Amino acid sequence: MPATLATLNAVTKEVYEGDLREQLNNEVVMLRRIEKTSRGTSNEVGGRYVTFPIHVRRNQGIGARNESEALPNPGQQGTIAARIGLKYQYGAVQLTGQTIKLIDKNYQAFTSAMDLELNGVRKDLSVDLNRQVWGDGTGKIGAVTSAVGVAAQTFPVDRPDLFQLDEMVDFVATASGTVTQSDRKVTAINLSAKTITVTGTSFTAAQGDYFVRHGNLNREWTGLGAIVSDSGTLYNVDPSSEPLWKSVINTNGGSSTAISEAMITKLVDDIRYTNGGSTSVLVSTPGVRRAYANMLRTQRQFVNVKEYTGGFAGIGFVTDKGEIPIVIDYMAPPGTITALEEDNLKLYREADWEFMDLDGSKWQRVITSAGAFDAYGATLYQYSELGTDRRNTHGRISNITEE
Repeated sequence: MPATLATLNAVTKEVYEGDLREQLNNEVVMLRRIEKTSRGTSNEVGGRYVTFPIHVRRNQGIGARNESEALPNPGQQGTIAARIGLKYQYGAVQLTGQTIKLIDKNYQAFTSAMDLELNGVRKDLSVDLNRQVWGDGTGKIGAVTSAVGVAAQTFPVDRPDLFQLDEMVDFVATASGTVTQSDRKVTAINLSAKTITVTGTSFTAAQGDYFVRHGNLNREWTGLGAIVSDSGTLYNVDPSSEPLWKSVINTNGGSSTAISEAMITKLVDDIRYTNGGSTSVLVSTPGVRRAYANMLRTQRQFVNVKEYTGGFAGIGFVTDKGEIPIVIDYMAPPGTITALEEDNLKLYREADWEFMDLDGSKWQRVITSAGAFDAYGATLYQYSELGTDRRNTHGRISNITEE
């Protein structure tokens, strides 16, 4: 009988090649842009809040008079204090003692278990913060798009691309604003069907109910979903009483509308001429960018892609003040273009990511009610919040038809 691979299995070596191959999308466009802008970050925070004054009213003690007429009554400048509270972000890892010691050197593994977990959680935190940049502070990842009247584990959602396999999520009923299903694991994501599947007992859902990362309800950054808006109190300032505290919003009447240069020009002009802002970037989705590029190709012979400051490339939108880059972030809301004056955005944080080590070491022995274990945990933390000091220099167009 001839020798075969099966008969020689005991003496055959397996050949392992190279390092770990990354399969996850770690792109964090808006987070990096905010960190790179000249006023992008501030470590000058303390106590529970960051407070700054904003100028919202002019002195109206002015006027024209005839001879011998009474002068205008004195007026005053109108100011109000905006107050930003920090949010508390964490990332935790845990390794057994055996894993730390036995999966460390090149001959033992493709990569050190410790390096894999610590470097990985840093990337994971950045990706999650980039999602929070686009959020509204509630923690909403994706909302149920149509009612599920029969108890189920699979639900149609508007943003399946923002969920992650094995992510632990809570289900929030919009009617009450409270968590009704807690600590469910995401086991399947169907991007084409726009559904997710979670573990646990089946339950029903109403349209508009939504999922958040476990424990995150109303604890995430106050992102662009709340900042770029013409309604809703932001940082203790209510735009219903201070109308200048509003972004420029165009919903296209609530109907899906083909993109046009005139549409974008009006947004940029309203920010500039009405509110005194200067748009530094237009951020959109791949689908809107494709629609815009295709529209340009029908009107022009060439469409140029340029490299802009900070290493970001994109199509420029031409104005009388120069080109504004159109940058793509796949986490941006579908069918939207968001106009930002980045000098008026700031990331307030006590410090960058740090390990909890006040008791002497970043690696803490795992001790529970069941006893002590040969295992160690480490926790990264950051106290921070995204803020703006001029809400009216930002704007958004929504309901744009994507391609």
